Amino acid sequence: MSREEKQKLGNQVLEMFDHAYGNYMEHAYPADELMPLTCRGRVRGQEPSRGDVDDALGKFSLTLIDSLDTLVVLNKTKEFEDAVRKVLRDVNLDNDVVVSVFETNIRVLGGLLGGHSLAIMLKEKGEYMQWYNDELLQMAKQLGYKLLPAFNTTSGLPYPRINLKFGIRKPEARTGTETDTCTACAGTLILEFAALSRFTGATIFEEYARKALDFLWEKRQRSSNLVGVTINIHTGDWVRKDSGVGAGIDSYYEYLLKAYVLLGDDSFLERFNTHYDAIMRYISQPPLLLDVHIHKPMLNARTWMDALLAFFPGLQVLKGDIRPAIETHEMLYQVIKKHNFLPEAFTTDFRVHWAQHPLRPEFAESTYFLYKATGDPYYLEVGKTLIENLNKYARVPCGFAAMKDVRTGSHEDRMDSFFLAEMFKYLYLLFADKEDIIFDIEDYIFTTEAHLLPLWLSTTNQRVSKKNTTSEYTELDDSNFDWTCPNTQILFPNDPLYAQSIREPLKNVVDKSCPRGIIRVEESLRSGAKPPLRARDFMATNPEHLEILKKMGVSLIHLKDGRVQLVQHAIQAASSIDAEDGLRFMQEMIELSSQQQKEQQLPPRAVQIVSHPFFGRVVLTAGPAQFGPDLSKHKETRGFVASSKPYNGCSELTNPEAVMGKIALIQRGQCMFAEKARNIQNAGAIGGIVIDDNEGSSSDTAPLFQMAGDGKDTDDITIPMLFLFSKEGGIILDAIREYEEVEVLLSDKAKDRAAILKGKMIPNYIINSNPEMENEEQPSSENDSQSAEQIASRSQEIDLVDQESPEESSVNSHPEALSPVDTDSAASVSSSEQDSNPMENLETTSLDGECTDLDNQLQEQPETEEDSNPNVSWGKKAQPIDSILADWNEDIEAFEMMDKDEL
Repeated sequence: MSREEKQKLGNQVLEMFDHAYGNYMEHAYPADELMPLTCRGRVRGQEPSRGDVDDALGKFSLTLIDSLDTLVVLNKTKEFEDAVRKVLRDVNLDNDVVVSVFETNIRVLGGLLGGHSLAIMLKEKGEYMQWYNDELLQMAKQLGYKLLPAFNTTSGLPYPRINLKFGIRKPEARTGTETDTCTACAGTLILEFAALSRFTGATIFEEYARKALDFLWEKRQRSSNLVGVTINIHTGDWVRKDSGVGAGIDSYYEYLLKAYVLLGDDSFLERFNTHYDAIMRYISQPPLLLDVHIHKPMLNARTWMDALLAFFPGLQVLKGDIRPAIETHEMLYQVIKKHNFLPEAFTTDFRVHWAQHPLRPEFAESTYFLYKATGDPYYLEVGKTLIENLNKYARVPCGFAAMKDVRTGSHEDRMDSFFLAEMFKYLYLLFADKEDIIFDIEDYIFTTEAHLLPLWLSTTNQRVSKKNTTSEYTELDDSNFDWTCPNTQILFPNDPLYAQSIREPLKNVVDKSCPRGIIRVEESLRSGAKPPLRARDFMATNPEHLEILKKMGVSLIHLKDGRVQLVQHAIQAASSIDAEDGLRFMQEMIELSSQQQKEQQLPPRAVQIVSHPFFGRVVLTAGPAQFGPDLSKHKETRGFVASSKPYNGCSELTNPEAVMGKIALIQRGQCMFAEKARNIQNAGAIGGIVIDDNEGSSSDTAPLFQMAGDGKDTDDITIPMLFLFSKEGGIILDAIREYEEVEVLLSDKAKDRAAILKGKMIPNYIINSNPEMENEEQPSSENDSQSAEQIASRSQEIDLVDQESPEESSVNSHPEALSPVDTDSAASVSSSEQDSNPMENLETTSLDGECTDLDNQLQEQPETEEDSNPNVSWGKKAQPIDSILADWNEDIEAFEMMDKDEL
């Protein structure tokens, strides 16, 4: 982009600011905010309440104070001087109004301190503000003291609201009864409060802010190093236990890193790095950032993202982690290009979740920081798009109006103060050259409201102890941490192609039509080359297909439970075109899996051992097949079992006489399920049970699935087929070794034992199901009885099917992971560099065929050590019942909270 075009866009930003600021001063001042559709000011109490949004309004000319340092950045020093005089003359901080401590701190206290910082800078230059004598600082100090009563809690965490005139708890204060606050609300104070202490020498402000940060750090979840969204200010208990980088937590992380930059205290950097490691391990699923549960960080807490997380790429730039910043920023930009603005919340498949857009500046902030770091002119074009969209869709005669619905373009009568404080500041700086700004912007740090605080505060009035308390709470590996902030000038070679190579695979991540992919197929057909591999054609046993996957940067991982994970790493692709093909392949695989699941959604089945000494008491949870007779519509199949030879059933059986008229046992693997069914059917079997070849697998720890066909017509298969995991199958195999003749019932659900034993000479006490009588009178040898008990004790799936409750058999259908890309699908996909995150894995085809999960819910934690260790006795309980109930209650709480979030 030429310097002339950059100047033209910079001038356009100045004109847009004049339009917004001028209309506020003309139609709204001294009100807190402008209502741009009705051209009047918004005054608290005179307009219908908007709930918590109004807590930012305190009858203190909010927009004017929030805009002070923006005027200087935009080189409007004369207007700045006039604005400061108006603030000193007109603004009253002693109003009987309840305000948000968080919003008042970042907007008003931050605005006054930012204005003071630039006022003293201008005074030193000798042209403007020569009359200024720290008046804004005195106002800031007055406001700081008004906020201090909010910290009167045992934890040191502040109340979320305070009355500017009466403080907390007094009857006339109308506040002080709250018990909860958000993590960001309590953790976004240190910059402003420390700056106030450093400017004035009154250490109390920094001490209070540090105490709140210390408490939050101490209350982090120790195993995941994550913090929740909402905390009880009295007890320190987490109220909302989901964790992300968006609303409710965002600026807590931001202020830890920036507190280190401004104050030079190593403990803040240690804490930030510890949290950042957890974020990148659990929350970051590039290019997505998904909320998780702090106690179960592998479990996603929601399937949508909020717009406030758009600040995070900018913070990653300050951290020096450029690649994920580029990836997430590009994903957000694709959403903006689709909807013109970033919706307040959008799903993992980029549909609108909450449609409003209050002209938030976080995306512009990240765009500015990425341009500063990379020098890539692409980000200038992104800024140009933001300018065009604001003028085309948000501009109204009296300012800029928030979007009520990005899909329809309808407006809301609202122009928040942060729009002038941040949006125009970042956009102007994006296009400005160094000589366009009257001071060196590198000498200042931006607060979360983009107010400017000078870095020289780090060496001023250091009366607060800098004792490193972080290491008291955790052991840190210093080798993992960079102790200084990265120098953007030498971060990496100033090569625009670096950022472009990271962005390229994400170009069509939002647009599912993938137009470039269609062109690529057409070009391949014209050139005679093979078109890209399509998901519907993929075979996990085809070496050529596996080679194509490797070229596309897709790796295939076999899981313990027999499923297959597909994970794409764009950086490992042979070229950007191959990486794009890989992304399309992954998306197709998700859609294919979802489609198959919707077409065939069968419930689990039961394998019931009915021979001596079990007599129907042992019921094993089995997975159904998408071929053969449906056991819910056809009569159950009953017969003795026999092992097939070869055991995998992948060729013509060599022992047809052994399986003739019986239910054949075959092992999973080496061929498709349907092929196994045909081979045992040709040998005369009346049914089949496929036993998992992954030793130790169990329906306790793995999602139950259906056996899919082989893509061909399976109407020729007329015998029922069921699937058992290794642990359940082992019970049948052990029974064969003990008793030789083992009879089972294949059915849709466990049958009443009286019906099973009808016509047989069985003692009455078995039918009556009296456990005491069974123990005393069962007429079998001691050895036989003991062996039966040993076998029965080896499975947690065993149910004693009561005569009165024949349907109460155990069905362990484990919920499956929601896709971070497609919320309607049971499959999940990741274009990630983190192989270790199972929430990012695409679950698809096994060697036996495509296994479609029975449940489309959120997946539980990965299997425990005891579950996965085949040497541990199966009869041993993995967890005490109290622990299990506690886990269940915790999950129920989390899901209930998700429902509230949705509402």
